[in-house]
Amino acid sequence: MRPRSLALASALAVLPLTVVSLGVSTAQAAPTPNATARVALPQTVTPAVAHSNKKGDVPAEQQISVAVSLKLHNTAELDRFLHAVATPGTAEYGHYLTPEQFGAKFGATQADVDQVRAFLTAQGLKVGSVSANRQVIDATGSADQVAKAFGTHESTYTDPQQAGATFFANDSAATVPAALAGVVEGVDGLNNRTVRTTRIAKPGASTPHATPSGFGPAQYDGAYNLNKVGADGTGTTVALWEFDGYKSTNLSTYDSQFGLSGPAISTVSVDGANYDSKPGEGQGEVELDSEIVRGVAPKATQLIYEAPNSDQGEIDMAAKIVADNRASVISISWGSCEPDTTASSMTAVNNSFKQAAAQGISIFSASGDDGSKDCTRSTSGASVTAVDFPASSPYNTSVGGTNLKVSGNAYSSESAWSTAGGGVSTQYAKPSWQTGTGVSGTMRTVPDVSSNADPASGFAIYTQGTSSAGWQVYGGTSAAAPLWSGYAALFNQKAKAAAQPVLGEANPKLYSLANSSSYGSVFHDVTTGRNQDFSTKAGYDQVTGWGTPVADALTTALLGGTTPPPSGNCTAAQLIGNAGFETGSAAPWTTSSGVVDNSASEAAHGGSWKAWMDGYGSAHSDSVSQTVSIPAGCKATFSFWMHIDTAETGSTAYDKLTVQAGSTTLATYSNVNAATGYVQKSFDLSAFAGQSVTLKFTGTEDSSLQTSFVIDDTALNVS
Repeated sequence: MRPRSLALASALAVLPLTVVSLGVSTAQAAPTPNATARVALPQTVTPAVAHSNKKGDVPAEQQISVAVSLKLHNTAELDRFLHAVATPGTAEYGHYLTPEQFGAKFGATQADVDQVRAFLTAQGLKVGSVSANRQVIDATGSADQVAKAFGTHESTYTDPQQAGATFFANDSAATVPAALAGVVEGVDGLNNRTVRTTRIAKPGASTPHATPSGFGPAQYDGAYNLNKVGADGTGTTVALWEFDGYKSTNLSTYDSQFGLSGPAISTVSVDGANYDSKPGEGQGEVELDSEIVRGVAPKATQLIYEAPNSDQGEIDMAAKIVADNRASVISISWGSCEPDTTASSMTAVNNSFKQAAAQGISIFSASGDDGSKDCTRSTSGASVTAVDFPASSPYNTSVGGTNLKVSGNAYSSESAWSTAGGGVSTQYAKPSWQTGTGVSGTMRTVPDVSSNADPASGFAIYTQGTSSAGWQVYGGTSAAAPLWSGYAALFNQKAKAAAQPVLGEANPKLYSLANSSSYGSVFHDVTTGRNQDFSTKAGYDQVTGWGTPVADALTTALLGGTTPPPSGNCTAAQLIGNAGFETGSAAPWTTSSGVVDNSASEAAHGGSWKAWMDGYGSAHSDSVSQTVSIPAGCKATFSFWMHIDTAETGSTAYDKLTVQAGSTTLATYSNVNAATGYVQKSFDLSAFAGQSVTLKFTGTEDSSLQTSFVIDDTALNVS
């Protein structure tokens, strides 16, 4: 059809792991234009390029390893499932998927893998491993081959804001043939500007002590009532997410000092990494993580995943942990500030986090140790207000930091640690579960919870010092994340004994409790202290989240807080007003001008009127919304008929329609979904029973080639 007229509408109403050689060598050939149309992958350039000085070409023969990430399938259904599986009272609550089930429903297909593998091979690249979940394909080739394959150029740079650190990177966005645009999510490994660092903090010098100083298990277990949960982690497994190694003798010394015993700790190598024979500067981080988990949940099995400190290493580690499916908890104490992290690598890692949520794996990530200025130790510097990834992922529970005071082994008081990470994500919208006193804005905020992290109230850790191994006092949100991970192991043991689901994605449950009358009994609300930009306050804040755990009461509330399914004591009804738009006006809908329409250019599904969004062939946005109240105890189903037609071609989503219930995105459609006639879509909204919820359609069109999104015959049926 022809584009709509706008005039008519108006009338109608970490630091680098390695440094590349700068020696003189054969230069890369300029990428040769390919007769086949190519599509850019715009998030594939490291932000460091914009701040750095270009020095020359990467030698053409230098070997570069890349990770090609593949797109998930059926993402609207995946988002719906993730909401349902984490929401008590839904039919799918706690019915987690196996990796095989996730792959079959949402993963890339074997045909996708074969198509990308054939392309890489044809470009002269050597295809290495394919992740077990079919989300990542690793390949290696010369800089010249990589540049030609992805239509870019590899150069060497120095970063003046990082003491002239040298790295290589692609100058422009990677591209792939248009035929792969619907399959490939991103390409990473095109740069080695690693910015993942530990979230560890020490008071003063790191000279080892002969005897422990700082909190041991008796203090932190007692302060947070972890010793009253009635569990020790038996039968559970925690995965530690690491970019360095450890000495098993140091871990044994910690156990011996505090009378702890548990399953032997084992290393799981990712991409051939194994640092244990000669750990590096991150050794203290790895040993801190392991010792805190042991102190909280001594009988939990620990798997220490060790990966190369690179975009590719992190992507491959995430994919391996979820594909292995050996752990029900992941503890993460490494991160990088969002503005200095390659966006495509965050997307690839976050896709694995979605799989973790679908499989019932809890993830606890350190929020950072530079307050609201998370880029302090990376390229953007201390002037930028930013938060840390992976903690900013909506599928991670971000753990902030406090200064803890005890009386003997009992809780006394807490205040915020002044450099505890917290703030507002620029990458992720606020999830539907992120509500409550103190929560504001439209973007994800962190942290979600907190625990002791100030090195002034630090933990006794046995690790390598400046000259030899010994007792150190460590803090940082690096200590807070494994403490919460250890708690999740305790909870999962209790849940299994009670024939209940594991904790899984923790935030929907934690926020539900924080918004209930139980809040004051399950969390210590920290109301004193601040970081650079945010202050603590009653309820949620961007320094300590909801606060620190009262572990025994929290466990009881989580185990007893399952909402029963709808009772059936509900009067059947259809709740949407003017459901088919046949009044010829919008009310009680709220719409953009000209959306309610009876022209012949787009047929209605039933009757004469419908809601027609976009279709102008120029940059435009339309919306249609209505707020309804769903009675408590009702099963609720939202449905509508949808027609999409477009002048766009190919498999790239240029124009999009988003369907929301409150802040929950139910589905996203695009020009790619265009089809003849109408199709009916339906969604279970039973989780909103007892609430008022705004149902909203938002259509967004780019600057050329029209796409029309037409909605008709809506319904919200309760029974």
